[in-house]
Amino acid sequence: MFLLLLGLISSLLAQPIRDSRPRKSARLHKAVVDDYWHFHNAGNLGLTITNYGVIGEGYNNPDQPSCMYKLHADNMRYQIEHMSFGGLWVGGRSEADGAVHVSTAIVDGVFEAGEEGFEFTNSEAAGDTIQIRSTIVTSPYFSPQAVSHQDFVATFTDLNTRVPGSDFEIPNHTPLGLSIRLESYAWNYSYTDAFVILNYTITNVSRYTIEDVFAGLWADAAVGNMNYTSIYTPGGGWSWYDNMNGFDQAYKLAYQFDADGDDGFAQSYFGLRYLGSSRRRDSVQVNYDQWRWSASSAMDFPEYVMPINDEGRYEVLRGRHTGRYYNDVTDGGIPTDLASRGSWMLMLSAGPLATLAPGSSTKVTFAVVCGLWATQEQNDTPGRRANLRLNSDWAQIAYNGEDVDGYGKLDPNEDQNNNGILDGQEDVYRPDLDLNRNGRWDAGEPVFGDGDGHLDMEEDVHSNAIKGIQPGNGVIDRFILPSPPPSPNLLAVPGEGRVTLYWDNVSEEFEDPITREKDFEGYRIYSSPKTASSAEERTLLAEFDRIDNLGYDTGFAAVQVDTIIDGRRYFYRFTNTELLSGWPGQYWFAVTAFDRGNPTNNLPSLESSVLENKIYVVIGSPARPAGSELRVGVFPNPYRGQARWDGDRDRDQMLWFFNLPAEAEVRIYTLAGDLIDEFRHHGSSYRGEDVNLMQQKIGGSKTVLPGGLHAWDLISSYDQAIATGLYFFSVKDMETGEIQTGKFVIIK
Repeated sequence: MFLLLLGLISSLLAQPIRDSRPRKSARLHKAVVDDYWHFHNAGNLGLTITNYGVIGEGYNNPDQPSCMYKLHADNMRYQIEHMSFGGLWVGGRSEADGAVHVSTAIVDGVFEAGEEGFEFTNSEAAGDTIQIRSTIVTSPYFSPQAVSHQDFVATFTDLNTRVPGSDFEIPNHTPLGLSIRLESYAWNYSYTDAFVILNYTITNVSRYTIEDVFAGLWADAAVGNMNYTSIYTPGGGWSWYDNMNGFDQAYKLAYQFDADGDDGFAQSYFGLRYLGSSRRRDSVQVNYDQWRWSASSAMDFPEYVMPINDEGRYEVLRGRHTGRYYNDVTDGGIPTDLASRGSWMLMLSAGPLATLAPGSSTKVTFAVVCGLWATQEQNDTPGRRANLRLNSDWAQIAYNGEDVDGYGKLDPNEDQNNNGILDGQEDVYRPDLDLNRNGRWDAGEPVFGDGDGHLDMEEDVHSNAIKGIQPGNGVIDRFILPSPPPSPNLLAVPGEGRVTLYWDNVSEEFEDPITREKDFEGYRIYSSPKTASSAEERTLLAEFDRIDNLGYDTGFAAVQVDTIIDGRRYFYRFTNTELLSGWPGQYWFAVTAFDRGNPTNNLPSLESSVLENKIYVVIGSPARPAGSELRVGVFPNPYRGQARWDGDRDRDQMLWFFNLPAEAEVRIYTLAGDLIDEFRHHGSSYRGEDVNLMQQKIGGSKTVLPGGLHAWDLISSYDQAIATGLYFFSVKDMETGEIQTGKFVIIK
């Protein structure tokens, strides 16, 4: 369970301080099957998912995002955290005792083992961890059952009153008898990379019926940027108390933002959007609530206080304000009160979702979504929320799938076989298939029609058949997105002052999953921003498209080749020049593919994500061929105190050896002839693993180095920083035995 795994007390106390109330310490023990280390990174929203109902990581680990957007941005101003923790609440009235109960993954106001609120647990089974799936055929997690580019699958339950594998009781917890299956989905398309969908299946595993089931997401949002003032440094952190909430009813979207934007470092929105459930949209009420952190009473906001028991939490889930929301937005979309900044909690809930008989299930789906401010307006306005709204709309489009209008019925224009008719016996009522004789189709019954001349979701036998789904499965097929062609397979070959990109033509054979047409149009080549001061996230280097009276009609002749490298065939080549050698993490390149769009469906041209084949490169010399007259050397030489790529500490410095053979032995000596360090160079596999600064700059990324470069951190084999002086080196070619020597100067 969550608080056992993370050592919740100490980790939360390391966060920006909320108040000065002293907190006692306690030693918490880990349950080995708790999984808190998985986070979505397919798109630009880095969201931690656990297998006990909690989302977010609490800003405990600087190497793991809690809810960061934009995760892959090179510009630090956009690497914004949005939420410390969040979690699922499910409530209902149990037939067991006639009372309402709410099971919560996490609540505010608790820190320590023995406090209530952490009520979902996983089992003690070693394999009860998050499972990963992907629709990307080249992914090691590819699965035909995958829904998105990155699926996480977890199960947890509220049945336990003691944390499995520990001595901790879960106080004040009366289980409803629920098993929860969470499937979270993330895509890497540029138009879908700002949200993660949370798709919950709630199953009653008790012996008693649960009536009027509601479910919601609680979130302790906190918008801030670690690059502005990091909580991981002494005196660092940002204010929890300058956040504002709002509820955009038209979008069923609860959101939070930093009131002043932290000098441009936190100009972003956090949002929760209700997407749908097993019930039709018009039969489910969506409710919003908020209260200040751990405030069970408030003179300023007496109605907006933290619920402290199951009855209060169920009232929140059901909508205790019946449409009257604090910080609601007016018809014009403006929050009604911007004066009350604070550490506000969010709650977005929906219901009634179902009355669950023993063994039955219901679904509810939310999206965690973020969006940068679209304008520089001081006040929160619909215009400034435009990116958040658009990103949440794409989450809704993804959820709707075939159900384009979102009403839970497959209309004729949503019939994806595009025949526009009711096929065969699709709309003929058959009493012999109406198992409970109620005159309508129910889940679990064979497909029959209602005879109304309208193609309902359960009647669309043909559409399901052409997609390989058993005819008459009785459900709308969701999570279908218009898709651009995939990015091609990309190879980057760095050299002196340049990089050469090669790619194949797999994008051109892609068939759109909706139109079933090959609609590839062209390629775009991107790099990291060309100037350090650029506010842009990337630079477009070139674009090439078909000659078909669309776009620029450049054709592909300028980049076409036909070559085989390491067994793979490539059809295109592009070279970028005037690049600086030796800068780790400075340069990245990507080639995307785009389609021609679909004017009939009012769909613009779609482009694949740079994240699909984004490659970092370190520019420099390739491996020195045997017998070459090229001299091995060092740069910068002299090394004057600090190279521009260095960090602030002795161990965050480095210089480069260049023109090394593919396999080499390098030895470094003092002027007196003392050996101070030596290393082996393997040009084909070297990734800077022996230098701390290299791992800071490129760790975890796909990075290609030229075969003739090797970094050295100016630390001797005795683990001491070297002093100012003249140093000699020898380089032995391990294949030929040839030895070269040279010297370099260190000035500190």
